[in-house]
Amino acid sequence: MSQFAFLAADFPDLKKHAEKAEKLALSDPRGACFRARLALETAMKWLYRNEPTLRQPYGRELAALIAEPTFGSLAGQAIVKKAVFIKNHGNRAAHDDRRPPTAQDAPATVRELFHLCFWIARTYARTARPDPALAFDLSRLEKSLTISASTVAQIQKVEGEIKAERQRADAAEAALRTSEEAHKAVEAERDAIRAEIAAIRKANQKIPDDHDYSEAATRDSFIDQLLTEAGWPLDQEQDREFPVQGMPNATGQSFVDYVLWGDDGKPLALVEAKRSRKDSRTGQQQAKLYADCLEARYGRRPVMFTTNGYEHWIWDDAMYPARRISGFLKKDELHLLHQRRSNLKKLRDVPLDEDIAGRFYQQRAIRRVGEAFEKHAQRKALLVMATGSGKTRTVIALVDQLMRANRVKRVLFLADRIALVKQAHGAFKAHLGATPSANLIERHDPRKNDHSGARVCLSTYPTMMGLVEQMQGGERRFGPGHFDMIVIDEAHRSVYRKYRAIFEYFDCLLVGLTATPRDEIDKDTYSLFDLEKGVPTDSYDLDDAVDDGYLVPPKTISVPLKFQREGIAYDQLSEDEKEEWDAIEWDEDGTVPDRVESAELNKWLFNIDTVDKVLEHLMRNGIKVADGDRLGKTIIFAKSSKHARFIVDRFNINYPHYKGEFAQLIDYSVSYAQSLIDDFSEADKSPHIAVSVDMLDTGIDVPEVVNLVFFKIVRSKTKFWQMVGRGTRLAPDLFGPGADKSEFVIFDFCQNLEFFKENPNVSDASGTLPIGQRLFVTRVELIEALSGADTAHDDLVAQTKKRLFDEVSAMPVENFIVRAKRRSVLRFQNPDAWTNLDLDARLALTDEVAGLPTAYDDGALPAKQFDLLIFNAHLQLLKKAAGFARLQKRIVQFASNLEALSNVPMVAKQLELILEIQTETFWEDITVEILDAVRRKLRDLAELIEPKERKDIITDFTDEIGPGGVLDMPDIGSGVDKARFKMKMRRFLEQQRDHITLMKVKRGEALTKQDLSELERFLVENGVADETSMQGLVDEGGLGRFLRSLTGLDRGAAKGAFSAFVARHELSADQTEFLDLVIDSLTESGIVDPKVFYESPYTDIDGMGIAGVFDRDQTQEIIKIVRTLNDAVAA
Repeated sequence: MSQFAFLAADFPDLKKHAEKAEKLALSDPRGACFRARLALETAMKWLYRNEPTLRQPYGRELAALIAEPTFGSLAGQAIVKKAVFIKNHGNRAAHDDRRPPTAQDAPATVRELFHLCFWIARTYARTARPDPALAFDLSRLEKSLTISASTVAQIQKVEGEIKAERQRADAAEAALRTSEEAHKAVEAERDAIRAEIAAIRKANQKIPDDHDYSEAATRDSFIDQLLTEAGWPLDQEQDREFPVQGMPNATGQSFVDYVLWGDDGKPLALVEAKRSRKDSRTGQQQAKLYADCLEARYGRRPVMFTTNGYEHWIWDDAMYPARRISGFLKKDELHLLHQRRSNLKKLRDVPLDEDIAGRFYQQRAIRRVGEAFEKHAQRKALLVMATGSGKTRTVIALVDQLMRANRVKRVLFLADRIALVKQAHGAFKAHLGATPSANLIERHDPRKNDHSGARVCLSTYPTMMGLVEQMQGGERRFGPGHFDMIVIDEAHRSVYRKYRAIFEYFDCLLVGLTATPRDEIDKDTYSLFDLEKGVPTDSYDLDDAVDDGYLVPPKTISVPLKFQREGIAYDQLSEDEKEEWDAIEWDEDGTVPDRVESAELNKWLFNIDTVDKVLEHLMRNGIKVADGDRLGKTIIFAKSSKHARFIVDRFNINYPHYKGEFAQLIDYSVSYAQSLIDDFSEADKSPHIAVSVDMLDTGIDVPEVVNLVFFKIVRSKTKFWQMVGRGTRLAPDLFGPGADKSEFVIFDFCQNLEFFKENPNVSDASGTLPIGQRLFVTRVELIEALSGADTAHDDLVAQTKKRLFDEVSAMPVENFIVRAKRRSVLRFQNPDAWTNLDLDARLALTDEVAGLPTAYDDGALPAKQFDLLIFNAHLQLLKKAAGFARLQKRIVQFASNLEALSNVPMVAKQLELILEIQTETFWEDITVEILDAVRRKLRDLAELIEPKERKDIITDFTDEIGPGGVLDMPDIGSGVDKARFKMKMRRFLEQQRDHITLMKVKRGEALTKQDLSELERFLVENGVADETSMQGLVDEGGLGRFLRSLTGLDRGAAKGAFSAFVARHELSADQTEFLDLVIDSLTESGIVDPKVFYESPYTDIDGMGIAGVFDRDQTQEIIKIVRTLNDAVAA
């Protein structure tokens, strides 16, 4: 007899499909899974037709019906999980010809269908509910030799027939509603049935549900599903419960839950599954013992996975300690991991490509990252590099080295803007042309932009968030192990807050790049990289780059503008201007102000003379190119798009001979703005002035920029430095052959320089959490406050809990972000979890669940903002805090704004309440219950209130502008002249690298006095130095030491200097590492003072430095070699 016989009396249609699935389970897995999905569709259609608590979702497809929050609230998440499982395997059966359901999938799907059908019967049966002890028995499934396996074509044919049958039934039902009278009769009959069903449900729900819904089996099925997504069919007997010998127990035998096999018949990995209530890491020792047994038998040590269905851990004990992972690796990824155990090359044996990253600090950064990955077994690194110092080239050289060392195969480069992704893609193609790369934002093209074959993929964060969810042929397109390394361009707080899920999903190395000074980076960013605050993996700040001559320094000029600093006061205007002021129609009420504050300037009031004076100052004093004939490339940072447009319009009026091309607005409001950026990036092409709002603040690389105009207030130090970075790049021959860009000018009209000089330690404001997350957290806080109040608020507590439960119930556990918090989400998708919200539960809700994606529809943004206002008022009222009065005023103003819309029917319906809120008596005995009633009645009206915008006013009052004074840039300080000299000298040395004496400097060969005299004469004659600058070098050790500090010491020469020492001594690993550090230092800086051998990083090897690593004689010999190299240039 069928195990679905309990459906016969009340659900015959459901029984028909379920029995068919049961019959096919062992003989036709594809057919069984398809029939199970048909049974599920039948059940869901019945529920949505007859259950009055269910709300019709946005679509009629099965996925939408299951995801609807009211279904989760009704059935509970255990049933929802089973429905999702049946749907997924049914979809594979109907559409996936490449990876059909397996012999294990079909019985598991029928088992889940059994439990779902049991829930329906025990909840809605009219006649007799099924026995709670009823259990699904796999052994009762029968295999029939007369049944042949279904094909996708056959399944789709049957599916088409069933759809046609359903359409006919829908048409027949519609025909019954041909008249209004008939329609009312049908609706009355349906309402009666729904009322009857609701009564049956309530009666049945009063009886405890003691049925065993096989949660452990569901957990195993979820693990199977994850393995299937990773491409493991699990269709062989040896894939599960594989016996092993050699365990430390009485029999020496045991069984491995899952073994993942390679094409060579050897195990690649094993999976140890623990009960969901246990920490999955409790199985690590057991997994290790299994790995020992499999290694002894097959000669290869498998990777170990441990899981409890919620959390998963990977442990490759030949390489790294155990770490959390979001799923399982695919076969090719595991093969690659095993290959790396034997074919990894030491990074010191893989030379860096100096044509990509030839500067000493770039090579140092790459070595530091390599040390973190190779020596310290770390998997994350953060590089702080000043804008213009070559972050992208550095990371390209790093990728190149790691690929040649067999440490990475596929890399993902992430940036926050499309323009930056395109820019980085161009750089990868230019420097790593032989390595296939693809821009994932653009369309897949097998020849030009091959997504599937690319080893370097580039994308924005939002695009990648969407791609992670994509499936191909039943497998995830991008599994957790798809990429071996992710590079985050401009890693900062907002990236951490919005997109951390990406970095937690992929199991790979992580490298962050940022130009934000190390002390300005927030702790959230450091925590993402598991680093101590203020201690990145390597840093090369702007002042370092300027001192070394790799970036040009700014000349900073603060230009005082009276209106910009003080605002416009009526009593300070001339008589004519006062007449103009009085004639202005300031607002609809006819109000005439007596002053306009500086903050309002360029927001809604635009003064012609102010902008004209700024443009005149720029055109007169800005750096010129083309023999002084044309203003150099300039960026004006404007306050808003309207401000920027006004600046461009005034420029075109004042300088009509440029025909509207010289200055252009470049921001997100402009169509095809990228084409303007491309034109601006070409030295001799218009526009030459880019008036920007945010779009050019970060990331755009135009070395020819020589003027920056701050025409807006900036109070974020991070953003300020990023904006300054637009001008720091070198531009050789900008002013003619040999006349390089040596500085750029900052014109600050808004006192930003003064602000940062007076507030050197100002920190950026923390980013605001999304409003959905804030509402969730505030509701949790409200539950706590209501529960601890002097008076009882049971109804409001229950309503708030129900609202949060509905939101959590609508969180899709299949989503990769939710999946990472699956345990907590499933915990609170159980109604019982809300009975007693203790501190542990509240912390889990605010820290783990708040902010996760949900299908719950909470209305428009204004409605949510009004909710937050009322909830904060609740909290202040319960605390009896003074802050309630401020919130009360906002609520009264909200009501006043609604009163102005009393002609709108929706508002008119609530007008009595709206007017009452604005009276003092309403607030005399106010309670949280009354306030919450206000919230529920008025929240949907919030979006009717349109924010008041002041109309734009253009004036032409005479402004006052000062001459402008040079102000030292905060944090850079003095020493700029030396930096320019270094930059000029470095440029000359690059051009003269084949000069015989300069080659001696770099190779560490001893210089004679004649060599130095010849060098000095050569430099002076070529205009690189003069007598004064040469005299200045005497105090710093002389010309030879200065040149060596710029060229560094040739690595081969440095190694050669120690070759005899190495040959005479058998060096330990620590001694070899110490010498490598010495050689690195000599290569980078050319000169090394032996005193540093007793400081970090040398003391990181041994606390005593060189004295703890070498004996006394060896120490003296090393110091002698180093001093000889130093003295070689000090003749």
